[in-house]
Amino acid sequence: MTLDELRALRGAEAPERWSLAAIRGRLVELSARGASGTLTAAVEIVGEAQGQGEPVAWLTLGTGTFYPPDVADSGIDLEALVVVRAPDATAIARAAERLLRSGAFGLVVLDLGAQAELSMQIQGRLVTLAQTHDAAIVCLTEKSGDSSSLGSLVSLRAEALRARDHGEFCVTLRALKDKRRGPGWAHTVKRRGPAGLT
Repeated sequence: MTLDELRALRGAEAPERWSLAAIRGRLVELSARGASGTLTAAVEIVGEAQGQGEPVAWLTLGTGTFYPPDVADSGIDLEALVVVRAPDATAIARAAERLLRSGAFGLVVLDLGAQAELSMQIQGRLVTLAQTHDAAIVCLTEKSGDSSSLGSLVSLRAEALRARDHGEFCVTLRALKDKRRGPGWAHTVKRRGPAGLT
């Protein structure tokens, strides 16, 4: 079966707006500033990918916010998750290119933090690799909703907002830009907080 035939089969039923099927072949940016839900939204997609048997890689800065106990508590199989720590955003992007070029990964998360700058050349290579290998690329950035996105090649940009609700947290993704379905949609999930925050 060809890649186009697989995409046609997936397109037979419209996927949810925030699902692995909806973001395959795309460069996605999740952003927010301060106490946000970007990690929760990213972990949700990692869990979905692992549930489908897709290998996943999480690339982060040495000072990044990736905390294995919280990720494992969210149901993620840490033994099946490739975690790469890199010194800066360019090194993260180069590592992502190598991983995507292998064709082995269905999802690659780039935890860029406040160092959210990728050249258009790098973005172009990442998008090409995502489309070639039917993979999803999710970039996590720290910026407000009115800040510009990583670039014009970002196909979906969503702001991840978090609100507390009786011991649980509501995480809402609000689409600021969506080249396939248009901006303005929202996706909300409820999660319990880490031990000590409930």
